Amino acid sequence: MCWECDHPESTHQDYLDHMQGFIDRFGWAVVGIEDDQVHPPWAYTLGLTPRGRPELVVTGMPLPRATWLLNAVARYVVDTAVPRPGEEVLMEDGPLMEVVRVAEPSAHLFTAVEFYGEGIQALQLAWADERGHWPWDAGFRGHQGGQPVLGLRAASRTGVA
Repeated sequence: MCWECDHPESTHQDYLDHMQGFIDRFGWAVVGIEDDQVHPPWAYTLGLTPRGRPELVVTGMPLPRATWLLNAVARYVVDTAVPRPGEEVLMEDGPLMEVVRVAEPSAHLFTAVEFYGEGIQALQLAWADERGHWPWDAGFRGHQGGQPVLGLRAASRTGVA
């Protein structure tokens, strides 16, 4: 369930304040959108923009796993470097990912837009399935509803996080 659904007596501003509390305490937060039986789940960071970093997005991955992945990559982005579009990233205990620049972040990162405005930047962490197939490959096996890719792919580069 969503936070606002779990707190029906609260206002939307209460939710925004709750998220700001996470950002103040941890440096960023993760916003998760549940699978609605039509659209796959997706999750994104909230709080990297004020640090001069793009927000991060994962689609088509169960929310607990997406939250773990986004927290791990956000830590790397804050402490080390921002991966570039087209870069392939392999994390310890994580999937192989390719970085994709999100074409229209304001169409997907609703809470980030409320916090920072429509000019936000975002990178998607597109992930390969257990057989190494990408969401743009025939035979990709991911979450029901697939893994929507929110931008155009760049030329691949290899990296390790």
